[in-house]
Amino acid sequence: MDDTIELSSTKEPSSIPDSPASEAPPAHVQLIQMVTGHWVSSVIYAAAKLDLADHLAAGPRSAEELAGPLGAHAPSLHRFMRCLAGLGVLSERPGQRFALTDLGEALKTGAPGSARASILTIGSPWFGGAFDEIVYSIQTGKTGFEKTQGMPAFEYLSRHPEAASLFSETMVGVHGQEPPAVAEAYDFSAFHTVVDVGGATGNLLAAILARHQGPRGILFDRPYVVGDATALLEARGVADRVTIEAGDFFETVPAGADAYVLSHIIHDWNEAQCLAILARVRKAMKPEGRLLLVEMVLPAGDTPHFGKLLDMVMLVLPGGQERTEEEYRPLLAKAGFRLTRVIPTHSAVSIVEAVQA
Repeated sequence: MDDTIELSSTKEPSSIPDSPASEAPPAHVQLIQMVTGHWVSSVIYAAAKLDLADHLAAGPRSAEELAGPLGAHAPSLHRFMRCLAGLGVLSERPGQRFALTDLGEALKTGAPGSARASILTIGSPWFGGAFDEIVYSIQTGKTGFEKTQGMPAFEYLSRHPEAASLFSETMVGVHGQEPPAVAEAYDFSAFHTVVDVGGATGNLLAAILARHQGPRGILFDRPYVVGDATALLEARGVADRVTIEAGDFFETVPAGADAYVLSHIIHDWNEAQCLAILARVRKAMKPEGRLLLVEMVLPAGDTPHFGKLLDMVMLVLPGGQERTEEEYRPLLAKAGFRLTRVIPTHSAVSIVEAVQA
């Protein structure tokens, strides 16, 4: 009996023909299905790159109708749209016309959730190229990104403003469920000032201030990052409670605050760099202040967790890592902090709370 592999992002993995529906495919079929995920991501990236969803926003259209506006070869475009229909992004209508599904609607420019920006970043050659060198990273401990681009990831973003802007929006998309969960899980109301260190465009800080009316916020990040922050903070209705400061957290951070939030910052850097950042925070904070790391604290053992896959992104791109609670404890101790508790949220991240030791 031949093994059949079905490729689809919207269905359960296919099983051996004639086998019970509940029976899992054999191991080799599952592994092959995993590796073909790259095909799906390439197709979705192409849809975002072509702005296909925007061209279908007014209603169903055929490949013949779209070929001119998209600068595409009509027969190939039809095959591409048919594939997207099989993935649930489009729906094929009579006359070989295609319409957006709910998934397709989410791919439009400006749609809630920042899916388009996330796809354009994660599927881009500069991002994906780092994963092409994952074996190199595993063998050497060095980043695939530096091998392919000749510079660290954040230096690349500082030199490419358009990619940096998309990256900031990607962080909103990928981590979009986290800010309200963090704001709900931790009582920020007792603080007078909360500093969001490396807070990009202020997505997390805005959620904290919207839920807790007492504190004011300081958004601190590189100049090329915080340039996009004002629009987001104004849209969230908290701009009057936030001071935006530009700087480098390896050199200094705003002083005298009650709480310092570092969301997905420590995971970006190697241990020496993490200790340098934490030293700046410790020097700046009040003696009774709180350090709050928002990170995907990895569960022990075989427990599935998105953070374990994200750990591979850290390996090949910036050179950082995700950690377990037991790995955060000694890191914080080296920086002069004492880990007090790890607070789970209704999202993939936890809040690692620490005080000065």
